[in-house]
Amino acid sequence: MTSDISLTQPGLLQTDDAQYLCSLIRTIPGFPAEGINFRDFMPVFADPRGHDLLLQALIADLPVDTNDFEFIAGLEARGFLLGTALADRLNKGFIAVRKAGKLPPPVVSQSYDLEYGSATMEIEEGLVPAGSRILVIDDLIATGGTAWAAMKLFESVGCSVAGFSFVMELQGLHGVSQLDNKPTSSLMVMPA
Repeated sequence: MTSDISLTQPGLLQTDDAQYLCSLIRTIPGFPAEGINFRDFMPVFADPRGHDLLLQALIADLPVDTNDFEFIAGLEARGFLLGTALADRLNKGFIAVRKAGKLPPPVVSQSYDLEYGSATMEIEEGLVPAGSRILVIDDLIATGGTAWAAMKLFESVGCSVAGFSFVMELQGLHGVSQLDNKPTSSLMVMPA
């Protein structure tokens, strides 16, 4: 098990299951740039036991009750993998929040600032009924910009974000503070 990765709530899984799940996450120093430690959790998806444990833990750690939302929105791209699997297990609809230019028109867009530049997220227009409540899921929260953009995108079409669920949270970047005090859970926490 990577020593700097742990579950935020150890009781979500039995100790050996938690250790097994964390052991599947690779840390790649210097990728994609010098000074960054990339956290690769794709091996979890290749491992049937690990994948099942991840979904069990995410469900146990949801920041809101399952009655508090009708849809799960996955952020591009790993949020798609998590979101569709959770939506299936929880009998919820799934919405893909895509990078600009990936969906056919008409779309609804929300731009946001990055450290250097800006980006835009989109959903298909008319896909989500006004008044719907959404749980947003992604693999990682760092500075919180992408999750914030998803929240504003759903608010712009008359929906509300019930909460946010992340597999990993990078410490010290305070991304959760960008999310307007919405209920948020992060399954694992690790140094940036």
